[in-house]
Amino acid sequence: MESAIGVLVSQFKAYAGSDGSADTLSRDEFWRLVKAQLPNFVKNAGHPAAVDQLMRSLDANNDGELNFLEFWQLIGHLASKHGGFSQ
Repeated sequence: MESAIGVLVSQFKAYAGSDGSADTLSRDEFWRLVKAQLPNFVKNAGHPAAVDQLMRSLDANNDGELNFLEFWQLIGHLASKHGGFSQ
C-alpha cells in the first residue's frame, strides 16, 4: 500500500505542477489527470463538461482548484466503488 500511496502523491504533484501552484490541480490539470490516469474509472473522462461537474463536486472550498485532500475524496470513492464496498 505504501507504493500505491507514493504513486498517487507523485502523480498528483506531476499534474499539479504543470501550470500554477504545485499544491493544487487547476481545472485543466484535473482534466488531463482524469483523462490520462482514470479513463476506465471516471465515467465520461474524455468529456470536459463531465469532468467540470466532477471537479465542482469535489471542490469543498469552492476555490476552483483541488487540493490533495479534495482529490483524495475522488480516489477513496473510486477505490470503494471498484472494490464493491457499500457507500
